[in-house]
Amino acid sequence: NVNASISIRVQQKRLDYCWKMKSAGKSLKEALLSAQSEQRITVGVYESAKIMTEDPDSVSFCVLATDEEFECDIALQIHFTLIQSFCFDNDISIVRVSDTQRLAEIVGDKAEQLEDAHCVLITNPSEGSWDEPALEKLHVFCEERRRQNDWLPEVSLPGGGR
Repeated sequence: NVNASISIRVQQKRLDYCWKMKSAGKSLKEALLSAQSEQRITVGVYESAKIMTEDPDSVSFCVLATDEEFECDIALQIHFTLIQSFCFDNDISIVRVSDTQRLAEIVGDKAEQLEDAHCVLITNPSEGSWDEPALEKLHVFCEERRRQNDWLPEVSLPGGGR
């Protein structure tokens, strides 16, 4: 019966994690849409790297998106490694999504943004990033995942509409 008890606890942890991932995905979508409406979003690997270099304190959150192209693009993989390192060194919360197209649908209103939605940054609002509930939930989610040694947690974006 000890094995059954352990099995139940493992299943509960998996369910909790799945629920948190789903909740984090919803919060990520809300934070992206809010930041976009306030023009606090940067789309693109090179554009994001430029912001991080010029004004790292302005960056609140980073989203990296992988797809089939990522697996074959060594330069993109190197950029991702550098961006991750920068985020870790500067205490910037970071997540990964596996649906670049869905991320592009949420943040992209220009054709060129759809081509390079592999990295999206959310910058701080002028009055501080903790005023936004969705962004605060994401920071807490990332902090919890880091405590579990999950340094780049994957989040699933909800489907449907922008």
